[in-house]
Amino acid sequence: MTDFLPNTTTRRTVVKAAAASAALIPLVGTAGAMAAESAAPVFLHGVASGDPLPDGVLLWTRVTPTPEAMPGSGKGPKVTVGWQVAEDKSFTKVVAKGSTSADASTDHTVKVDVRGLRPATAYYFRFTQGDATSPVGRTRTAPAHDDAAHSVRFGVVSCANWESGYFSPYRHLAARADLDAVLHLGDYIYEYGTGQYPEAKYVVRPHSPVHEIVSLTDYRVRHATYKTDPDLQTLHATHPVVAIWDDHEFANDAWSGGAENHTPDGEGAWAQRMAVAKQAYFEWMPVRTSTEGTTYRRLRFGKLADLHLLDLRSFRSEQAGTGSGGVDDPNRTITGRAQLDWLKNGLASSDASWKLVGTSVMISPFAFGSLPAHLLEPILELLGLAKEGLAFNNDQWDGYTDDRRELIAHLRDRGITNTVFLTGDIHMAWANDVPVKAATYPLSASAATEFVVTSVTSDNLDDILHVPAQTVSLAAAGIIKAANRHVKWVDLDSHGYGVLDVAAERTQMDYYTVSDKSDRNATAKWTRSYRTKSGTQKVERVDAPVR
Repeated sequence: MTDFLPNTTTRRTVVKAAAASAALIPLVGTAGAMAAESAAPVFLHGVASGDPLPDGVLLWTRVTPTPEAMPGSGKGPKVTVGWQVAEDKSFTKVVAKGSTSADASTDHTVKVDVRGLRPATAYYFRFTQGDATSPVGRTRTAPAHDDAAHSVRFGVVSCANWESGYFSPYRHLAARADLDAVLHLGDYIYEYGTGQYPEAKYVVRPHSPVHEIVSLTDYRVRHATYKTDPDLQTLHATHPVVAIWDDHEFANDAWSGGAENHTPDGEGAWAQRMAVAKQAYFEWMPVRTSTEGTTYRRLRFGKLADLHLLDLRSFRSEQAGTGSGGVDDPNRTITGRAQLDWLKNGLASSDASWKLVGTSVMISPFAFGSLPAHLLEPILELLGLAKEGLAFNNDQWDGYTDDRRELIAHLRDRGITNTVFLTGDIHMAWANDVPVKAATYPLSASAATEFVVTSVTSDNLDDILHVPAQTVSLAAAGIIKAANRHVKWVDLDSHGYGVLDVAAERTQMDYYTVSDKSDRNATAKWTRSYRTKSGTQKVERVDAPVR
C-alpha cells in the first residue's frame, strides 16, 4: 500500500534524518521460553516452519558458522546442518531426521521440506551445526485431505514496520495454543531508510541497514534484522506461518514494471531490484520456493477449507493515474491472466466447505463519502492518494475493476458460495460484504465476504493525526459506512491481529488490539467479532470471540 509521508511530494524528496547515519546493533532475541534453553550463537535468527501439508511441513533456519558469515556478507564456509523432527520436545521420539548444507550462495539459510508425517499432528523440530543446537520449534501439519475437521483456526496479521513499533501482536499470537497456523498477508518487512516512514522523530527503533534497501545485500540484512526480533522469533518457533508478499517486500506500490518508491536513474533497473528482493524473500521466509518466482499457491485444511493465496505484485499493470479512467480498462490487470484463471478454476472445483482467499489488498469497493477536509486529507495521505480527492484507491482492486468484475461474476454465475477474502495492507480493520453491484447494495446480492486485519505496527489514522485512538476517527468511520453500505464495520485506529475460526456452519474473525505499539510489553484485548454463516455471503456481528 501507499503510506503517509508528511510534508513531502514523493519519497525521493525525503531528507534523511540524522539518526540514519547511526549503525544499528541488532537485537539478539530468543525463540521464547520453549526454546531458550537450547539457543546458541550459531542460530542467531531462530527457527521457523511454514506451508503445512497433511503429510509434511517446511522447516527453516539460518546459521552463522563463523563470525564473518553475517547476513548479506557473502562470506563464510559451506557447512553441514542436521535436522530432526520429533513427537516430543525432549526428542525421545524422533520421526524424521537428515542433513543438508548451507553456504553463502543462499546467505547460509536452510530450508527442509519434510514429508512422511501424520496429518493434524503437532511436532517439534531443531537443527544442529557442529556442536551447536538450535532453539526448539513447534509446528503442526494440516488435516488430511478428506478429514471433516471440527474447526481450523488461524492467526492473521499484516504490515509490520520495524521503525513504527514493537511486534507484540506476534507475541500474543505465539502464546495461543489453539492455532493451526498463522497467515501473514504481506508487508512482512519494509524497504524504507531510517526516518522515511514514519518521520524520524516518531521512529521507535531504527532499521538496518539505515538506508533504503535496493541490493541483494540490503534485502538480506533487512530480513535478518527482522528475524532478530524476539516476538517474531517466538511466533515462528511456535506456529507454522503461511505468508504472501505485498509491496513493501519490494518497494512501495510495486507493480510488474516498477514502483512508486523506485527511480531507475538512482536505483537501477526495476527487474533487477525485484529479482534480488524475491531471492532474499525466498531465502529468509518459510515459504516453498516457486520456479516462477511467485507466492500464489493453494493449501488445503481438510474438507473445511481450501486456502487460495495470491501474488498481487508480480503480474499487475501499473496503477492508473488520478482521474484517468484507466481503472476500468479491461487490458489492465491486478492478477495477471494465468493467476486469475487459476483462482477461478480452484474456486469452482473446490469441494471444501469454505473457500478462503488470501489477498494482500482489499477487494471490496470503497468510496470516501462526504468526509470533511480535516478527515479526508489524512485518510487520503494514509492511502497515498492525491489530496484533491479520489473516488477510489487505485492500488487496491478498486484500481482494477475488470478483474474484480470477472471474479465476482464467476462466483455468482457458477453458484460458488462461502468465499471469504482475507486481507491486510491498509492498516485498518474491516468487515465487509463483497457486493455484486455496490451502487445498489443491499438491494442487490453479495457474492462473498471480506475480513481485513489492521497493521501490526504500521501507521494508521490516529498515528497520522497524533490523537488518541477512537476519537476523531469515529466520525470518519460513520461517514465511510454510510457511503459504503456493504461495509459493516471499520476501525481506522487500532494495531493488532485477527484470529479466524473456520467451522462447517460459519467462519468467524475475532479482532484483537494491542495497548501501545511503542511498548515492548503491550497488552492485548478482544475488541470485535464478525462471522459469515454458511450460504449467506454476508457478515454479521457476534458478541464474543470463539472459545
